Amino acid sequence: MMPLKNDGLLLEIIKNCLVIFVHLNLIFYHGESSYSSAGNTYHEQIRRLSLIKASHLNHNGVPRQFPSFSITPSVLMASRVYHVVDYGADPTGTSDSTEALERAIHDAFESPLDDDEHLMKGVGDLGGSQVHLDGGTYKITRPLLLPTSGGGNLMIHGGSICASNGFPTDRHLIELWPSSTSSPFEDITIKDMMLNANFRGGGISLVNSIRITIENCYISHFTTNGILIQGGHETYIRNSFIGQHINVGGDHREKDFSGIGINIIGNDNSVTDVVIFSASIGIMVEGQANVFTGVHCYNKATMLGGTGIYVRVPGFTQTRIINCYFDFTGIVAEDPVQLHISNSFFLGNAFILIKSLNGVVSGVTIVNNMFSGDYTGVHIVQLDESKKEFHDVDQVVVDRNDVRGMTLKSTVARRTTWSNGTTWTVDFSKVLLFPNLIKNVQYTLHAGALFPNHVLRNVSRNQITVESDIPVSATLHAYVDQY
Repeated sequence: MMPLKNDGLLLEIIKNCLVIFVHLNLIFYHGESSYSSAGNTYHEQIRRLSLIKASHLNHNGVPRQFPSFSITPSVLMASRVYHVVDYGADPTGTSDSTEALERAIHDAFESPLDDDEHLMKGVGDLGGSQVHLDGGTYKITRPLLLPTSGGGNLMIHGGSICASNGFPTDRHLIELWPSSTSSPFEDITIKDMMLNANFRGGGISLVNSIRITIENCYISHFTTNGILIQGGHETYIRNSFIGQHINVGGDHREKDFSGIGINIIGNDNSVTDVVIFSASIGIMVEGQANVFTGVHCYNKATMLGGTGIYVRVPGFTQTRIINCYFDFTGIVAEDPVQLHISNSFFLGNAFILIKSLNGVVSGVTIVNNMFSGDYTGVHIVQLDESKKEFHDVDQVVVDRNDVRGMTLKSTVARRTTWSNGTTWTVDFSKVLLFPNLIKNVQYTLHAGALFPNHVLRNVSRNQITVESDIPVSATLHAYVDQY
C-alpha cells in the first residue's frame, strides 16, 4: 500500500480544520454564539469574548498549550479491497481474464501487516484483504494460483469463474499450493462464488493449508474433484452445492457420472449443509477426525455404482456422519475403527456397507437413523467379507433404527417363543448383523406357577437353546447382543 500524494499539504489542512473545530466547540461550550441573537447587548458580547479568551490562558495568564494533533502517513493507506474490474478483467466472460485476476490476487498479497502475532509463524497477515469479483463472470485459461509464499486473512468472493476450452484437465480453477509447510495459507475464505470447470478439471484445490473456509459456493462441471483437500488442517465447507451435471435427480446421464464431489485427504475438516447432486462419489474420506453434518447426497445411485460417502481410512477412522440425507446412495466404510453414523435418512434402498480388508471393525455406532426402501429385502447394514472375514469385532452397536420397506439388521435382538417340553430355541440370524456371533445373552423362562431348573445349553450360529429339567409349558424371553 502506498501513502497518498501531497501528504504534507493534506496534513496542514487537517490540522487547521482541527483547530477551527476546537474553537467552535469552545464557543458553544460557554454559551450560544455571540452573534446568534440580535437582542444581545454590546456589553454582553464583550463579556462572552472575554470568557473565551480566558479559557485559552492558565492561572498565570500564559496561553495554554493544547494537544498537538499529528497524523502519520502510514494512516493514510489505500483500501485493501481489490476490484478485479479495475485490473481489466472482463465481467461478461467473453475475453480471457486470467492475467487481470492474477494481478489483483498478487497485489492483495503484496503488503502484509508488520504484526506477525495474529496467524501461524511464517504466515503473513494480509489485514483482511479482499479480492472482489464485482458480480461478474470471468473466463480463465489456467488456474488461479495464490502466491506460493503463503499468507492469511484474505477473502475471494462475489462472482463467477469459468474454465476456457483450453484449461488444463489435471488442474483446478483455484489452487492454494504453498511452497512449503512452513509458509502455508491460513484463514483464506472463498465465498459467494460460482465455479464452472467446463469439464476441464476440478473446482478448488487446497494443499497443506489451514483454517480455510469455503462458503456459499456452487461448483459444477468438474471431471476430477469439486473440492480437493490434501494435507493441512481444519477446512470448513458450508452451505454449498456441488455437482458434475446440473440436475435435480432422475438425470438420464446418471450412470455416466464421474469424479468426486469433495475429496478429503487430511484430518479435522468439517462439511456442513452441503448438497452433492452429481458425481460418482459424493465425499471421499481419507483422513481422521472429520465430521459431516446436514449433507444431502444424491450424486449417483448405489445400484449404478455410486457412493454417497466413502470412508477409506481402514484401522483408524474417527469419522462422524450426523443428520445427513442419503438419497438412493449410501455409505461405504473400510475396516472402520471409531465411526459414528446417527440421525440420518436413507431413502430408496440406500444402505451402509462395512467392507473388510483385514477383518477389523471396532467402535462403530449406527443408531437412530431412518431407512426407507421398496420392500425388495435390501438390508440396511451389510458386510462385505469377500477379501477377509471379520475376526476382530469390538464395540459395534447397530440399534434403534427406524426401518420401512427394508430388512432390519442389528447387533441387538429380542425375541419370545413358547413351547411345551424341555427345550426352547430362538434363532436371531435374520436380525443379527454378524454371523455366528453372540457375546451376551439374557433370558427369562416363565412357566407360570412352576419353577423348573433350567440352563442356557447352546449358543451357536446366532441361535440360543435353553433346556429345563422337567417338561413344562413355558415362554422364553431372550435378549442377545454382539458387542
